[in-house]
Parts: sequence; structure tokens; C-alpha cells
Amino acid sequence: MCPTSTASPVDFTPVSVRNFDRVLKKLPAALRAEVDRQVRAICRDPWTGEPKRSDLSGVFVRKFRLAGQLQLLAYWIDETEGCITLLALGGHENFYRDLKQYLKA
Repeated sequence: MCPTSTASPVDFTPVSVRNFDRVLKKLPAALRAEVDRQVRAICRDPWTGEPKRSDLSGVFVRKFRLAGQLQLLAYWIDETEGCITLLALGGHENFYRDLKQYLKA
């Protein structure tokens, strides 16, 4: 059972996987700054994202607008280590399919 959506007194530390870093690196600086703001918000309160079920159980997705497009940011919460693992960033098209393939590999 997840705690309520109130901010925890301890912020989580973000850790990104190689796939996430590759996508982030290709973004312009202004868009990268918005992603950084979203990551900081997730670290303050990681349970605000939408929890996924079935093949993606344990994964949370935060949706936000970036340059007029809906973007999705997928992450895991590791409460024992106090970190957030950033898994994927991208538009909705094929996002969940690609995320499932990445997690199976």
C-alpha cells in the first residue's frame, strides 16, 4: 500500500537509466529545463504519478505538456534506497510498447 499523496519530509534522489539519458540529451536546453522541473517535482512527491498495472506494475507515469505536446515520464520508486529510477521519456505514441520492451530486456 502506497502512502498518501502528501510530500515526504525526505526528498528522493533521481537516478536515470541510459535510455532516459539518451532522449534527454537530444532535447533543446529550454525543454531540458522543463524536464528537470518535472523530475524535481517527482522527487519531492513521487506518488503523484499514475501507477500502472499488469506488465508495467510498479511503474509510475507522470504526464505533462512540453512544447505543446503531451509527454510521459516513466519511473520506479525505490523506498528502501530513497531513489527514483527514471526509465523513459517521450510522447504517447508507442511509449508503453517501447517501455514494456525495455523492461523485458
